[in-house]
Amino acid sequence: MMNCVIMFFFFLFLGTYIVPCLTHNDTYALTLFRQQTDIHGQLLTNWTGTDACSATWHGVICSPNNRVTSLTLPSLNLRGPINTLSPLTHLRLLDLHNNRLNGSVSPSLLSNCTNLKLLYLAGNDFSGQIPPEISSPVNLLRLDLSDNNLAGAIPNEISRLTSLLTLRLQNNALSGNIPDLSSAMLNLTELNMTNNEFHGHIPSSMVKTFGDESFSGNEGLCGSKPFRVCSSTENNHPFSEPAQTVPSNPSSFPETSVVARPRSQHHKGLRPGAIVAIVVAICVALLVVTSFVVAHCCARGRGVNSNSIVGSEAGNGKRKSYGSEKKVYNANGGSGDSSDGTSGTDMSKLVFFDRRNGFELEDLLRASAEMLGKGSLGTVYRAVLDDGSTVAVKRLKDANPCARHEFEQYMDVIGKLKHPNIVKLRAYYYAKEEKLLVYDYLSNGSLHTLLHGNRGPGRIPLDWTTRISLVLGAARGLARIHTEYSAAKVPHGNVKSSNVLLDKNGVACISDFGLSLLLNPVHAIARLGGYRAPEQIEQKRLSQQADVYSFGVLLLEVLTGRAPSLQYPSPGTARPRKDEEEQTMVDLPKWVRSVVREEWTGEVFDQELLRYKNIEEELVSMLHVGLACVVAQPEKRPTMVDVVKLIEDIRVEQSPLCEDYDESRNSLSPSIPTTEDGLA
Repeated sequence: MMNCVIMFFFFLFLGTYIVPCLTHNDTYALTLFRQQTDIHGQLLTNWTGTDACSATWHGVICSPNNRVTSLTLPSLNLRGPINTLSPLTHLRLLDLHNNRLNGSVSPSLLSNCTNLKLLYLAGNDFSGQIPPEISSPVNLLRLDLSDNNLAGAIPNEISRLTSLLTLRLQNNALSGNIPDLSSAMLNLTELNMTNNEFHGHIPSSMVKTFGDESFSGNEGLCGSKPFRVCSSTENNHPFSEPAQTVPSNPSSFPETSVVARPRSQHHKGLRPGAIVAIVVAICVALLVVTSFVVAHCCARGRGVNSNSIVGSEAGNGKRKSYGSEKKVYNANGGSGDSSDGTSGTDMSKLVFFDRRNGFELEDLLRASAEMLGKGSLGTVYRAVLDDGSTVAVKRLKDANPCARHEFEQYMDVIGKLKHPNIVKLRAYYYAKEEKLLVYDYLSNGSLHTLLHGNRGPGRIPLDWTTRISLVLGAARGLARIHTEYSAAKVPHGNVKSSNVLLDKNGVACISDFGLSLLLNPVHAIARLGGYRAPEQIEQKRLSQQADVYSFGVLLLEVLTGRAPSLQYPSPGTARPRKDEEEQTMVDLPKWVRSVVREEWTGEVFDQELLRYKNIEEELVSMLHVGLACVVAQPEKRPTMVDVVKLIEDIRVEQSPLCEDYDESRNSLSPSIPTTEDGLA
């Protein structure tokens, strides 16, 4: 027994000795930072090992004595607090701009990292006030806190940064008076305080040094033009604080004429019984007011939804709100916590990837909504907001069992990806029984519609140059996805012609990236239909190699004008026959291979393409690319980066000349009509 007691105290002592050592280890601090900010584990993939300096971690630079001196991780979509970086006491450069970091601008980090010279935290979601500890790094040269949610006044301590060259505080919610920094910060050459909530008189020395444009977007400011004229109070006391201020001690309050009276008089006026009665009366009044407010909000919510329904949900062009049932948006709302650990307040908000272009969930509820169609992953609506902007809203189905933290991880992966050929995910909404995705709205429909819509008389033909350009755009978008997540092998998971959309300029953008990952793999693969790779029949998993196969099917679809899995005529009878005796049900790649094998290659291509001259070589070259993508063995397929290069090697920039078109020029209509069928 005595030995056990001795061992207990030995390990207790050992723990108290080791833990402080670990917390002052730079590698340990960075590891904690990654655990809190790289939720999905896909952003800082080479942050492994026991020594951040010897392993050359991404964005980390160390001194000869193995202390971290520089940490640069911009635009990685990191999400979480930064207080875990406080032990990096030798840090001189910290660049974390354009992420999704939140919490406060850590006072502990500022007070510990006194060697900081460059601090870039712009474009995040930091909130609260700028802490007084901002003056701790006395040799700070550049400070950028712009494009956050910071509020409150600028602390007086900031004037101690006498070496500061750059101060950027624009696009926050800072308030109070603008202090005169020009006299203390003689080296300051760049200042930006635009688009805040400052008020009062602007120091004339500040305007003279930095110009009016450094303070625009603050309606409460006054002074010389272009600002409003200051009142006499503002002129007399341009920097004065209120007559009575609250000390930093929260238990202290400014005295008034009431509390200034002797303590005995105070107790004579209000006896304990009277105090209890007043408290009870106030509580009852608050309860009554709260009941009326709740009832009013509920009635208002029902009114908004009932007014937003315009017609039925049938796919006939009629309109219907995607929020026709209020429970869609607040099924887990209320004051308590939901079963998945999320408060009702948090769950009632849209989560945006670009805060500056955000709007509220209530704006979506009020929006005029039109159902565009139902896909394999959900229903898509076109929503016109009050400001006239248009977004596409997808209501996911079959993703309801997905836990909130898992859903957010997937959204972080999807939302951080930006590319001209990938439909941009603007925001998402999570509730236990409802998931909404908000995308940019693309108005020119899909590649599937252009290929297969209105086949027959009066159809607008889809010319060869347009087809190859759209294929190349889709290939570039898919290649970017595969390259961005090459280490984790994250696939698109649902490559098909209906997910290749056209923007207002006719540029192809691939949509639905990553959404299949939210589903059971069996269900996700079943939805692929004719785009499904052979190995997925048994393996039941999504992969980048399977994406390549799906893209190959899409390419063959563009070349042949035929759907991925229908009845196809036997070789030698490529054109549809009224009697279908010789037609068999077979997938598109198998049919194309059979036609080529029988040396009927010319009959593979869409009849609409045969009216163009001098493109036979390009057609055959593209056919070879498509067949390379749909080989049965996954390891023998090219990567999407290789596919892009192969397509780029084929002539795509020059349009077929009008004189090469067999029919008159007047019969050639634009191949990308402006429609309202775009889905996202």
